[in-house]
Amino acid sequence: MGQSDRGLRRLAAGTLLVAFEGTTAPAWVLRELEHGLGGVTLFGFNVADPGQVSELTTALRGAGEPVISLDEEGGDVTRLAYHVGSPYPGNAALGAVDDVELTRRVYRAIAAELANCGINLDMAPSADVNTEADNPVIGTRSFGADADLVARHTVAAVQGLQSVRVAACVKHFPGHGATRVDSHLAIPVVDVDLDVLRERELVPFRAAIDAGAKSVMTAHVAVPALTGDTPATLSGAALTGLLKGELGFDGVVVTDALDMHAITKSVGLAGGAVLSLAAGSDLLCLGPIPAYDDIQAIIAEIVSAVREGRLPLERLEEAAARVAALREWSGGAREVPADRDVVGLHAARRAVRLTGATVPLVEPLVVEVDTPPTIAVGDVPWGVGPWLPDAEIVRVEPAAADVPGLLAKAANRSLVVVMKDAHRHRASQEMVSALVAARPDATVIEMGLPVWRPASAVYIATYGAARANAQAAVELLTA
Repeated sequence: MGQSDRGLRRLAAGTLLVAFEGTTAPAWVLRELEHGLGGVTLFGFNVADPGQVSELTTALRGAGEPVISLDEEGGDVTRLAYHVGSPYPGNAALGAVDDVELTRRVYRAIAAELANCGINLDMAPSADVNTEADNPVIGTRSFGADADLVARHTVAAVQGLQSVRVAACVKHFPGHGATRVDSHLAIPVVDVDLDVLRERELVPFRAAIDAGAKSVMTAHVAVPALTGDTPATLSGAALTGLLKGELGFDGVVVTDALDMHAITKSVGLAGGAVLSLAAGSDLLCLGPIPAYDDIQAIIAEIVSAVREGRLPLERLEEAAARVAALREWSGGAREVPADRDVVGLHAARRAVRLTGATVPLVEPLVVEVDTPPTIAVGDVPWGVGPWLPDAEIVRVEPAAADVPGLLAKAANRSLVVVMKDAHRHRASQEMVSALVAARPDATVIEMGLPVWRPASAVYIATYGAARANAQAAVELLTA
């Protein structure tokens, strides 16, 4: 391979954020980092504890100059605390409190943990304006349904993260909040005109860019008025025309994971990589599915596209320059003081809402209504169990619930029903309504968005299912 060939392959590899299984770096990742690989994205299965993450990122840095990223949003979406649940409430809770200084403190605490583990890019915050209550992928990840509220808290989150030189990645551009389809599975459509897009979806992104956000993540959503049938991740009109042109963004454009069906089932992984780079993206997040052979094929396809004129070399060089500037700004690993337990629980306490009056618990039976996790959240533990060690806790599939049996078990005892996003699940509503009809003295805890509630019962809304949210709810129960 000649000098120019090696240089071109290095440029192509520099656009990739790869993933891998396990808690140590595979040999191929270290080898590719030596040859210019852009970086890695870590997932819950890469994390055992902070010390192990630090060792992993140190090994990665020893092989190259990687961007090291993960999704640490607080709330339901966590990677560092994937096995136990986040100590921070997420965006819906912070939006409910509506204290921008608190949001800044929470995100600074998150960034301190990331910096201490060697992470230099956080795939957060979600700047989506969640106008669709039945949104299957955003929900509590959004600060709310009001564009101005979302904008001011997105800015606070960016400032909190970047105050300790962890780059924010504001997502999902140009907005995923008005959708009812999960882009992990298909291409959602935001069918609004450009005036509505500018007045609603784009307001938080414009504010974040003005606040100096270092990166923006694309959404695999189609906006017919802007992108036609094409998802924004592959649209030059969205990424170059709107984001870089009209909004003046000069940071790093990061794709949402290209292994999601919105891309793989339409143009394929390698084809999507080339189309996204041509459209204006700078770093391609590949997600956990592509293996080493897939990575090699993607690099080869990018090189071929440059040689064949389908992808201008200048576009690849521009991407490399933007990523280099991000690396230079973020620097290396560093120690930052953290106050996670203090600020996380404080924020969750301020967010929790109680309707009615609680009474002392008597041999409580806690019925947790099983809710399937979204792909973005993953299988993160949730519920009040850790904070009610003396309670009997049963988790029930709502469609198969034995309501008479549960009521018999709860006789002469306190009944606490815990649900998550019940407004999205009719079976959950029916089960909870049946329990509360027989036991109007029950307490219902909603750990998702508080859109639906039963006609009676004491009602506690936490605006998220993080560990901190659960603890704040139980404190109200046991006060």
